[in-house]
Amino acid sequence: MAVSGENSSSGSSSSSFFTSKTPILGLQLYIVIAATVVIMVVIFVLIFLFLRLNRASKRRHNGVKSSSGLLPLVSEVIRENKISDLNEISKVNRFAKKEDETIAILRKETPEVIEVVSGGIKGSSGSNESSTSRSDASSAISGSTESSNIGWGRWYSLKELEMATSGFCAQNVIGEGGYGIVFRGVLQDGSVVAVKKLHNNKGQAEKEFRVEVEAIGKVRHKNLAGLLGYCSEGAHRILVYEYIDNGNLEQWLHGDVGPVSPLTWEIRMKIATGTARGLAYLHEGLEPKVVHRDVKSSNILLDRKWNPKVSDFGLAKLLGSEKSYVTTRVMGTFGYVSPDYACTGMLNEGSDVYSFGVMLMEIITGRSPVDYSRPPGEMNLVDWFKGMVSNRRGEELVDPLIEVQPPPRSLKRVLLVCLRCIDMDANKRPKMGQIVHMLEADEFPFRSEPRLVQEKDSLIPRLLPTNRVQLAAKDGMGDDEQKPRGR
Repeated sequence: MAVSGENSSSGSSSSSFFTSKTPILGLQLYIVIAATVVIMVVIFVLIFLFLRLNRASKRRHNGVKSSSGLLPLVSEVIRENKISDLNEISKVNRFAKKEDETIAILRKETPEVIEVVSGGIKGSSGSNESSTSRSDASSAISGSTESSNIGWGRWYSLKELEMATSGFCAQNVIGEGGYGIVFRGVLQDGSVVAVKKLHNNKGQAEKEFRVEVEAIGKVRHKNLAGLLGYCSEGAHRILVYEYIDNGNLEQWLHGDVGPVSPLTWEIRMKIATGTARGLAYLHEGLEPKVVHRDVKSSNILLDRKWNPKVSDFGLAKLLGSEKSYVTTRVMGTFGYVSPDYACTGMLNEGSDVYSFGVMLMEIITGRSPVDYSRPPGEMNLVDWFKGMVSNRRGEELVDPLIEVQPPPRSLKRVLLVCLRCIDMDANKRPKMGQIVHMLEADEFPFRSEPRLVQEKDSLIPRLLPTNRVQLAAKDGMGDDEQKPRGR
């Protein structure tokens, strides 16, 4: 009985201990203990869930990076890049050896879809959506490292060019065309470059990027703008050129230069001759030859010593030695495009020669190829120019902003070069190499004038007898030398 009494007393004391009230809101002890245990379990569960979610988010983040092409797919990019490199290296050889094989630069062009196929690039307006997306995807995947092994120039990162141009700031814009914007950039080593950022408009940027790289990637000539490198990351296609710090010919001919143009006759002839040398190298010094297709004053850059450099090869075409022309969609600048190319789409060096002739007229007269602000008979520079020469008013063609007038013999030589360049018969136009010799010659062979005048019959209206035209050439363009000149 004593033992049972003790047990009952101890049980009652322990139960009274757990049921005793605590200072925490007057709650009983067992309730506080139970609440503490529950809270600890909840905290443990929350920590566990947080760790699991954190790991899952990291996996998703890594998966996004992988799908964007920044980390994985390295082997696939390398394999694709090797194929591209083989095509780039063997492109010129295949063009010269296989007449029936089309390379990328001589592909069929359509405004819809450009599809990558073996042996070149073909256009297809009827391609299905999946093939288009595959082509775009392969271009985007290979973009970050494409052309990095071409073997010339330098590959620039997008970040590097963004830093050089202050994020492609509008204040650094030095030129703008239909296919891209040119920025002035300063690299980390302090060198100044021209950065051409191509517009990404349905494959046109990729197309022009390939054209410029393939056409002049390895070309080096003092009268051609040098291509230093490139950037191909994702959808971005950027070309890096040497920086020419004196604007372009169009700005100096048609800009506000004051009452007297800084372009003297000697400087203008230096620009014309240098431009002819650059084009002659493209036509006659390369294999396959390069037809620029967009020769105009705004594409002639000038340095501080007035040395010209032909630029902007975005419309250029390659022409093999076994072909006299290539049929392509007519492209160029209105007023400079040769009539034969505009009518037939048959492109060859003669198209560049015609454009050069128009630009040479522009250099002589200071007028634009097409100017709707002038009287009806003077809107078209070529027609007005031919009419003035046929009427023996050659001296009136000279830009009135030229302070010191050119020697009559020099003027006559250049006028005849212009007329030969714009001959309606493309076969009678001189080669660019011949034009260089004509512009550089101190003594032009004027005694062979009867043959030259016969060649001009298709250009100059037969308003005068042949002997009078020859006499005008001998006398420095005739008796009307003292007539006032009009620009």
